[in-house]
Amino acid sequence: MTVVSPARPRAARVATWVYFTMNGFAVGLWLVHIPVVERTTGISHSVLGALLLLLGGSAFIGMQIGGALADKIGQRKLVPTAGVLTGVALIGPGLAHEWWALGLALLLFGFANGTLDVAMNAQAVVVERAYPRPIMAAFHAMWSIGGAAASVVGAAVLGAGVPTAVTLGVCGALVVVVSLATAPLLIEADRPEEHEKAGKVTVPARIVWLLGAIAFAMMLAEGVANDWAALEFKDVLGTSASTAAFAYGSFAVAMTVGRFLTDRVTARVGPVAVVRYGAAMAAVGLAIASASPWVPLCLVGWALYGLGLAGGVPVLFTAAGNLDPRSSGALMARVVGLGYVGMLAGPAVIGGLTHWMPLNVAFVVPLVLCVFAAVFGSVLRSPR
Repeated sequence: MTVVSPARPRAARVATWVYFTMNGFAVGLWLVHIPVVERTTGISHSVLGALLLLLGGSAFIGMQIGGALADKIGQRKLVPTAGVLTGVALIGPGLAHEWWALGLALLLFGFANGTLDVAMNAQAVVVERAYPRPIMAAFHAMWSIGGAAASVVGAAVLGAGVPTAVTLGVCGALVVVVSLATAPLLIEADRPEEHEKAGKVTVPARIVWLLGAIAFAMMLAEGVANDWAALEFKDVLGTSASTAAFAYGSFAVAMTVGRFLTDRVTARVGPVAVVRYGAAMAAVGLAIASASPWVPLCLVGWALYGLGLAGGVPVLFTAAGNLDPRSSGALMARVVGLGYVGMLAGPAVIGGLTHWMPLNVAFVVPLVLCVFAAVFGSVLRSPR
């Protein structure tokens, strides 16, 4: 039996950190340039919304195809390939001057990013298996760090008047170089002989769908905070735009800190408690943020919301990836894909409800979904 050097898992862990950070940075840099791209192409808000839905749809398809490819050719090959494709695709939106060109660019970017999302999460599960403790949440925290860095860099280059094509082109080239440079450090999933002798593992479909439903609920709740936290401060509490920014800031900082803490908490209390009590904390936090008329207390509510949601998604992805090591990619693709649908659907659902009710009342939807996740979090305890 071949003994794997401890240096290999450690190197793969660092490489996976790099991929998560790089992906968060690339996506964040695209997001801060959306208004500029909209002006350059001369499209309306409605056309932009349709094109962003196209991006989301192609990302979902990329996740499903990427999951199957991860099982077929291995994460070690798929991760750098998807990384290179993402870097190349990132250049496209900066070069687009017509709506159809932007649509094609976003179609490719969404597909590449969706494939990379599943591939690097599958690699993270493989790396985590080589460790005696949970490490998944730290990868997701690094994605948030990459996004935060993109907002700072984006503000700087936009303030300096750097053309979007140059910024996205340089970032895309950097993504390609980093993807190729870190590829040798990745590790492949272990396929011991005893797994082959045991025959095919039958994973109950209800477990996969329930994991996906919880991911949908928690990522929908996260998407609501991303798009509506600041607006709730401004419209409901009547604060200034600068004060309203603290609402999302308190949520984002708490979520990032929470993800750095989640692995240690999971090692102590287990994944069921992380999802169950985390979702309950998120529900309490959102209730406070929605009902309180005082800005400081609302900030506390948004911080509790972010802290509660921080650990749920990473432990869900770990659970999905370990249901059956031989079809880890495909199973993760279903759970990640459903979660991604929730992330996209949340802002739209809340936006639709605001036609009939105040924004803070519409937050009852993510609150109920957090309660759902808390109630059914015990699915993480289910055997394969």
